[in-house]
Parts: sequence; C-alpha cells; structure tokens
Amino acid sequence: MNTLISHKTRVPLSKQRYREAMSSLAAAVNIVTTDGPMGRAGFTATAVCSVSDEPPTLLVCLNRNASVYKTFNTHDNLCVNTLSPELRSLSDLFGGKFSMDDRFNATSWFTSVTGAPVLKDALISFDCIIVEQVQAGSHDVLLCQVQEINHNNNGQCLIYYQRNYHGLSQVLP
Repeated sequence: MNTLISHKTRVPLSKQRYREAMSSLAAAVNIVTTDGPMGRAGFTATAVCSVSDEPPTLLVCLNRNASVYKTFNTHDNLCVNTLSPELRSLSDLFGGKFSMDDRFNATSWFTSVTGAPVLKDALISFDCIIVEQVQAGSHDVLLCQVQEINHNNNGQCLIYYQRNYHGLSQVLP
C-alpha cells in the first residue's frame, strides 16, 4: 500500500544533499544547440531523457539563469548532440564562459531539418522542434519532438558520474 507523505510533515532536503545524491546518477554528456533570429547558442547538458516514442519526444532541462536562456526561449528548435570521450573538451567549452563564436568554431557543424546546429562528430544527434516549455523550480523543461536522428555507430558514450567524466562502451547487437 502506497502512503503519500503530507507536504506539511515532509522535511525539505538541502540543496547540497540533493546535489550530492544526483552526482551518483550517471548521465550522457550532450551539447544542446539552437539557431534562429538571435543567432547560434549552445550549452552542455546531462539533464536530457526520452519522454515518448510516439511521437518521438525527449526533454531537455535548461536553467533560467543560464546565459543562453533568452536565445533558447526565443527559438523553436534545438539539437541534442551526444558526445564521445574524444569530444570531452567540447563539454568544458560549452559549459564555460566562452563566447558562442569560440564554442562553435572549435569543431565542425552542419544543419539538418530544423536548422539547429548538428555536431558532425557526435555519437548521436537528435534534431528537434520545441513543442512545450514548463517551468520547474530554477529550470525550464523543454519538451522536444525529434524530427531527425543522425547516428555515428562508432565509439563510446561520454558520461558524467561522481563529478567526473567516463567513457562508456556502446553495446552493439
């Protein structure tokens, strides 16, 4: 039998305790990109996951205090580019305070269906349109319908776990 805890009796978790626990949740490292009237923008994200396969939908979480927030909030497209260990430096670049020109000039890009920048050497890229945006705490959850997938079958996936990068071998049939 499931018993719900009343909000009145629940003890709130500290931000530090929550962050420490989340560091044990391994996640793929992605560069999320967009392009449109406000120009190109991109950031590093691990808060990405599948929502549905019909229609194919994923979600991306974006901090409302991020420097790229206004650009993503204005555009209706994005691309989730999953990194391999060889592309780790891009994670640091897109997660830092570097200019968008420095970020995008560091590697090769192309555009697909939506016009969002697709990383040429990404392990896999999901080219999407943003169909809904929901506020949740300090972040917006962007619900994105996948329009095109570009898949590079070679290599490992770069994951972030225990505040460090790791390579995860891809399991192939």
